This record gives sequence, C-alpha cells and structure tokens, in this order.
Amino acid sequence: MHRDDDTTAHLRAAGVSLLIELTAPVPRILHWGADLGDATDLGPGMRLTGAPAVLNNAPDAARAFTIWPSERDGWSGSPAQAGHAAGAATTPRPRLVDARVSHEDAGGGLIRILLHDEVTGLDGEATYALDRFGVLSVGLSLTRPAESGTDAPYDLEALRALMPVPARASEVLDFSGKWVRERSPQRGALRDGSHVRRARRGKPGHDSPFLLALGTPGFGFGHGELWSAHLAFSGDAEYLAERLPESAGALRSAVGVGELLRAGEIRLAPGDRYDAPLAIFTWSDAGLDGLSDRLHRRLRARATHPSSLRPLTLNTWEAVYFDHDLTRLSALVARAAEVGVERLVLDDGWFRHRRSDRAGLGDWYVDEGVWPDGLGPLVEQVRAAGMQFGLWFEPEMISPDSDLAREHPEWILAPAEGLGGTSRHQQVLDIARPEAWTYLLERVSSLVTTYDIDYIKWDHNRDLLEAVAHRADGDRPAVHAQTLALYRLLDELRRRHPALEIETCSAGGGRVDLGILERTDRVWASDCNDPVERSQIERWTRLIVPPELIGSHLGDAEAHTTSRVTDLSFRFLTALTAHAGIEADLTRQDDAQLAATRAWAELYRELRPLVHSGRIVNADLVDDATQLTGIVAQDGSRALFTWARLATSADGQVGRIPFPGLDAKARYGIRIRTEVGLAKRRDVAPPEWISRALEEEIVLAGAVLATAGVPLPTLDPQQAMLFDVRRLD
Repeated sequence: MHRDDDTTAHLRAAGVSLLIELTAPVPRILHWGADLGDATDLGPGMRLTGAPAVLNNAPDAARAFTIWPSERDGWSGSPAQAGHAAGAATTPRPRLVDARVSHEDAGGGLIRILLHDEVTGLDGEATYALDRFGVLSVGLSLTRPAESGTDAPYDLEALRALMPVPARASEVLDFSGKWVRERSPQRGALRDGSHVRRARRGKPGHDSPFLLALGTPGFGFGHGELWSAHLAFSGDAEYLAERLPESAGALRSAVGVGELLRAGEIRLAPGDRYDAPLAIFTWSDAGLDGLSDRLHRRLRARATHPSSLRPLTLNTWEAVYFDHDLTRLSALVARAAEVGVERLVLDDGWFRHRRSDRAGLGDWYVDEGVWPDGLGPLVEQVRAAGMQFGLWFEPEMISPDSDLAREHPEWILAPAEGLGGTSRHQQVLDIARPEAWTYLLERVSSLVTTYDIDYIKWDHNRDLLEAVAHRADGDRPAVHAQTLALYRLLDELRRRHPALEIETCSAGGGRVDLGILERTDRVWASDCNDPVERSQIERWTRLIVPPELIGSHLGDAEAHTTSRVTDLSFRFLTALTAHAGIEADLTRQDDAQLAATRAWAELYRELRPLVHSGRIVNADLVDDATQLTGIVAQDGSRALFTWARLATSADGQVGRIPFPGLDAKARYGIRIRTEVGLAKRRDVAPPEWISRALEEEIVLAGAVLATAGVPLPTLDPQQAMLFDVRRLD
C-alpha cells in the first residue's frame, strides 16, 4: 500500500520507506529508512516537522537540504553539482519543473523529478527507484538544451547523489587495501567535517572504498541500523560522509557518491547530456548482514544473473604460469577430469610473443610457435573430458613490445608529450578510440567463435596514470570514456555470444563494483590464494557480492603471494563456500591428495545449490582471530556454518556462541562434515556435543543453537570445520 498527496511521494518496500516532498524550489527527502506505514496524515506531519530551526549567525530562513544540495539553500557541504562555464555560472539554482510518481504492485516504485537552472542553463533530472528488496537506486543527469544562451561549454566538475542521515548514525565504515589484501575494513567515529574517499586509479582500485556505511554505535553483522552508499561504476569515484554543525536540514549528516571527474573531462555543449553513474543506497536495521541480504536479493533477481550450477573451475595460471606446452597441459586436463573439474580456463601465455609479462599484450592471435596447430587440440581434450573451456585476456592493456604497439603507437593512451612510465611492463590501450575498440571486439569475438569458448577471464592489471587521450582538439581526460567504452565492448560481446560467461579480474580484486557486475558473471576477489588472507577478503567482498559470483580457488600448500604454508583441509573449506575452483598443479598431487581433492569436489557439487542461493550470516564475535560464517537457505530448511581460527588467542576456550540466522522456535539436526579432513584442535577433548556431532547427527533445540549458543572447540591456527544444519520441524 502507498499514500501520496499533492506534495509528497511515498515509496515503500521490504520494510523501507522513501518519502520526498515534491515542492518548489527543490524537493526534499523527508525520510529514508524504516517503513513509516500507511497513515493518511503522514505527508503533512513529515512536512511540518521537516524543517530545522533558524540558528544564530545563520541565514534568516531555515537551511534546507534538498535532493540537489546547493549554497542557495544554505548548504555549506559538498554540493550535488559543481562546474562552470568559462569561469562563470558557478552557483546553480535549480528549480522544480515537474515530478512523476509510479508504484509497483510488488512494492517500491519510481519518482522522477525534472529541474531547470537559469544560472547554468542546464536541465537536471533525478530518479529515485526503490526496488522490492528495499534497495534505492538514484540516477542523476544534466542536459544542456540545444538552444542555450552561450556557446561556452559547461565544464562539469561533479554531480553527486547525496542522502540525509539521522544523528544516531554516528559511526562510519568503509574499506581500503592493496594488491592481495583487498577490502580491508576501517571504521571510526563520524566527526564534523567531510570524510571523503576518492578512487583515482582509472578503476575502483585495490584500495576501493567499496561501500561507505553510517551506522548506530557499535553496529555489527547482526545488529545495528545502517545507511550505506555504493557507486555502480568501474572508473574513478568519490565517496563521502559529511556532518556539519548546522546539520543537513532536519537530519544530521549526509552520505553520497559520484563519479570523480578529472578537469575538462565532461564539457557540455548545446545538446549534450551527462548521465551520472547509478548510486546504490541501502538501509538496514539488521546490521551488515541485513545490507548484504538486500543487495544479494537484488542481484539474484536480475534476468542476467547466472542460473546454471556454478561449475568447478580449474585455472591454469599457478599450475603452469607462462610455460604452455600441450603435453604438460594434457596431463593437467586428465587430472582435472579425474577429480571432477567442470571448466578449464587457459590463463596468460597463449598468444603471440607472450613468454613473459614483458611482451605480447595486444597481439590477440594464438602463438604459432607454442601452439603450431592452434588451441584446437587442447580444446578437444577439454571437451572430450566433459569440461567447458575458458580463455584469459587483458584487452584494455598493450605491451610496448608487441606488434600492435609497433603498428599503432597512436593507440596507446598517453598525452601528446609522449609516453609515461610503464606499470607491470605495460601501457594502456585507448579503447575509446573507435579503431582500437573495433580491433579488440573482432579479435576476441573471432576467438570465441573459433573455439566455441564458454568463458572469458577478463583481466586489467594496472592503474591508469596520466589517463589522457590525444585527440584532434588536444589532450583530453579519458577515464570516463575508457569506462563507457569497456561497457560497450562487454555488452556487444554478450550480444554476439549470449551463452558466453565473463569473469572480471583486475590484478585480483581491483575492479569489483555493481557496474562491472551488470556485465560479468564472476569476480576474482583477489590474486591471493593464501586461505588466511582470502577468508577475510571474501568475507567483506560478500557484503555486496553473493557467493556464487565470487571465484575462490584451492591453491598450493605454500601460497605464492605470502609464502604461508597451510593444511589442505583448511584450503578446501575456505574455497568451498563461494564459486569454487582450483589454482594448482594437480599433476603434482599424490594419490592421497588427489583422493581428498576428489572428495572436496563431490562435496562442493552437493552443497552448491545452497551455497549459491542462501542468505549470508556472520556471528559477531569478541575474538577477531575467529570467524563463524553461515549460509542459510531462504526457506530456513538447511544451513552451513564454517568455524575458523586464523591465529591464537589469549583465552583457552571461546564459550557459548549463538549460530546466527536460525529460528529459535525450531529443532535442528546438526553434524560436522569431515569429508575433507578433521580440523586440528588445541584441546585434549572438544566439548562433548562436538564429539557426538563428529560421529552422527545430533538434535538441538533452536533456542540452544541460536539463542543461548553452543561452546565451540579451540582450533589450532589456520584450521576450520564445517557444520551442516538441517531443520527438523
């Protein structure tokens, strides 16, 4: 149900309300958060209480925080719009032109607001779409009418989507990181001023803010109220949270996102339009897991979301690196088939001149010296073994030592003054240049057709530095154009090859966002196969991305990124609860290891229907050295929980720990799965119930398991165990 009146629009879905006052000069957001219900006098009451006091030494009219915040209304924080026309028109004063509201039967709907600004001569549009899962998408655009009063271009500096947040949201969480340590959380008190995170790498980056959340003090995975923002865009980005002493209208703070535009990147001439990347805002009163549940449901409801069982994948990189040899790879294919691999991906090293990372990028032809008969013989073996075939590309990059660079040096993204330094021995290809874009499309598409490729691993291994393209009118900033060209390229490949699946990789997890996920089927969360590091990386990646879209591979005992050595069972369990795969040379496994890998593969195939559809839950634990992570079936009928220890702790035992996400009124059968080995423990004997659950399924009341909690064993560092929980009534 919904109730709109002449001056307010109210969207409701999944326990969330968005209430906007649709009055001049600019509409205001009166509420975004908990469902306000369907009271008939809601709009008048919220409007009456929606204006703050007039403060001392302040504007004589109460400050307003509108959908397009500006100085005209007394807002001194970051404005929604910033720019100029030859140094003028710097103070936009948009005014409401029209507003239209539609509601969906399943919940939610759309509010479309049109504005016009006499100062800049620009038309603005803001759309607020609340989906049935309670996720709010905000789209902003600016159009310069064909008939405008001046020929000077309007140089857009920023167009931000900003939402007001109440005072009780006094803690801020976002993320940082580096290569092989992506999505490291950082949180603290929200203070007066601006908390601003900028991604200026030509992609979100390994230190991407990823998601910025404001929450009530002490919020955790299973408790607390949160308001979060994410930019669904794969280029430069800006995330911010602001708290000013005079507040944001009737609310205390603001949270927002927008594309981080470089100087001169967007110049609006008459007839031009700029569409800002989609801003995704999510509210939860059930902690971080509540945010995840909304975002996962939204992704899973897409028509393009992978619907087939996610195949067990072997990627050849850490097995052979650049040493491509048909005999060696044939042996690997045979071993892969023996353990139950369902997809083999041939990684870097198959194309011309690519014997190391110092040459060949851009020469997307099979290397005749390594593959005299092409890839056909390998592909035939893969198919004969019942597996899909995938191939690695890095289309957006170019090696200076390549035929393509020698033939088309003008295709390298660089200023007119000359090339800057290489990174990872490579430069960036100017894919916004039509000739380069067409070359890539035809080469990749041709190979997909020739070998009937099922899957592409699409890599992007360096930041964009001095990201300008030399054009007829001079050097122009290029990140925005590069990002849109990438989207067009992926969209056209998918149009030509509807069955093709694409994994996004960017030196691991350097490009994980909801923009790239609209066009891809999997993310490579990190190049780190150390299960200790990866368990934490994937835990936070799951905040936005559901497990079936996260590639997680079994690596060698010694991780090549950290040199840490871990037990096979721990590596098995870490990779089990995502889109599992193998990143190791199976030909070096002995019979016992091979049998264990086969058992793990069988367990993955049994559990993946649940893993790839269930709801993620995380226990809020006092000890950061431990993790209890669960995946609960949407109907509550079954759940998997992984209990893991990453390091030692001061306490000898952990005491009772509740299993989140279960029904306290139900009864459950619980057993410990041991197919991949037993966890090593730091005790003489575990809690009694653990000993019994290792032998058979035991029955526990939901109140014991979910409310009181159960004592869990003190594992050795880098050990884990898997609980299989079945609802009995």
